[in-house]
Amino acid sequence: MSMFSRCDKYMENDPFEEIFALNLGDFITEHLLSDELTKKIKKKIKTEPQSIRSQLNELVSIYSIENTLDILGFQNQEEYLLYNAVAKTIVEMLEVMTCHIFLSKEQVKGNISKELFLAGSSADICQKGYRYDIGYALSEDNSIVNSFKNKEMISLGADQSNNNYVSPLGNTSNVGGVDIFPICNNQICVGAIVLEKKTKNVISDDYKALLKSISTLFTTSLQVQTLVEEATILVNDESVKLSILKHLRAELTVILGDLGDAQQSFVERLADAVDEKSSNKNKHSKNTALIAQRIAQELGLNEKTKDLIYYAALLQNIGKIVLPQEIFVKKERLTKEEFNKLNNSPNVGVSILMKINFLSEIIPYIHYLKERWDGTGTPDGLSGLGIPFGSRIIAVADAYCALRESRSFRNELSDEEALNIVSEEAGTKWDPIVVETLKQIERI
Repeated sequence: MSMFSRCDKYMENDPFEEIFALNLGDFITEHLLSDELTKKIKKKIKTEPQSIRSQLNELVSIYSIENTLDILGFQNQEEYLLYNAVAKTIVEMLEVMTCHIFLSKEQVKGNISKELFLAGSSADICQKGYRYDIGYALSEDNSIVNSFKNKEMISLGADQSNNNYVSPLGNTSNVGGVDIFPICNNQICVGAIVLEKKTKNVISDDYKALLKSISTLFTTSLQVQTLVEEATILVNDESVKLSILKHLRAELTVILGDLGDAQQSFVERLADAVDEKSSNKNKHSKNTALIAQRIAQELGLNEKTKDLIYYAALLQNIGKIVLPQEIFVKKERLTKEEFNKLNNSPNVGVSILMKINFLSEIIPYIHYLKERWDGTGTPDGLSGLGIPFGSRIIAVADAYCALRESRSFRNELSDEEALNIVSEEAGTKWDPIVVETLKQIERI
C-alpha cells in the first residue's frame, strides 16, 4: 500500500466541498440553506486554501533538514560529511573495524551511474565527497545488493569471496566477518550499512536493534525531506489545486507520525545499547526511566515534561556508548586514563546529545544530574529548587534503581532497604518531595 493511499483516512471529509464539486452548490444554497449558513460555507471555502498553505509552511519550517536529518551529530550540511559522521559514530559504538554506507542513487540529485553507490565511510575514502565510482548495479549478484533488494540483514564469515563480497577498501585479508544491514522502514529501502569486523563475532541483539532503529529513523527522515521539499514548492504556487494541498498535508501528517515513532524507538534502542556496552544486564536505563516517569506522573507534571524526563533518564549514561567495553568488564584496577574516560562520560554524553537535535531539550536534565539538594554537587553547585526538576527526579530514580541491582561487591537490596537509604539522604542529596513521592509509588 502506498503512503498516498494510507493518508486518506487522515483527511477531513468535507461534504460541502463535494457538493460544490458536483455543481449542486446553487441548488443547495437556494433551496436548503439559510443565509447565515451560506455565508459560513463561503467563508470556509474562501479561507481554507490559505489556511492549508499556512499549515504547510509551518510544517516546512519545523521539519526542515536541520531539524530531522541530523540524527547522529553533524555540524556541516555537506551530505558526504554527514554520512562519514554516521559511519564513524557507528564504528565507535559497536567497536568494529570499518563502516561503509551505501545509498540508492534515487536519494541523491545528479547523474550517478551506480545504482547503489558509496555515500560515506569511516575509512578515508570519501573525504572529498560521494564516491560515485564505488558501487553496484542492482542486477549484480552481490551481498550488499541482495541485502538492499530483500530488505534483510546478511551476516558473512571470514571467506567473503564465497559470498560475492568485495570491500570498498579493495582488501579483505584482515576482515574476519561482515554484517550488512538494509537502510529501510516498512515502506522503502534507501541503502545499506556494511560493517567489517576483525572476527566473526556476532553482533548482539541490542546493537542489531539499534542499527535497525537508526536505519528506520534515517529512511523516514529522508521521506520527510522529500515531502517538505515538495511542500516548499507547492505552497508558493497559487495555481495548485486545493485537493493537491490537502493530500500533501495528509501525507505529511502520516509520515510525521512515523517519524515520531522512529525517534522514540531510536532513543529506546540507544539506551539498550548503552546498557549492553556497560555490561549492565539489569536494563538500568529503562528501569530508571520508568520510575522517573511514574514520579513525574504522581507529581502531576504535563505530558511533554514527562516525556522529556523519560528520555533523559533513558539516555543519562549515553556517553558510555563510545567507550571500549573492556573498561566495564576489566577485573583489575582501572588505569588513570581509563578512569578519566569513564569519569568524563557524562560530558561526552551531553556532547552527543547536542548533536542529536530532536533530543536537545533533555540536555539540562542530564547536565545537572550530579547536583545535590544542599548545593555541594557538580558541575555548578546548584541547590534546592535551582536544580532543574527533571534532574532532581531522575537522580532519585537512578539512585533507587542502582540500589535495587546487584553489584560485584554486594547483592541487590530489597525495596524497603533501598527506600530507607534514599530517605536518609533526603534534604542533603535529594529533593525531599521527590523522595517522598518515590516512597508513595513504590509502597502502593
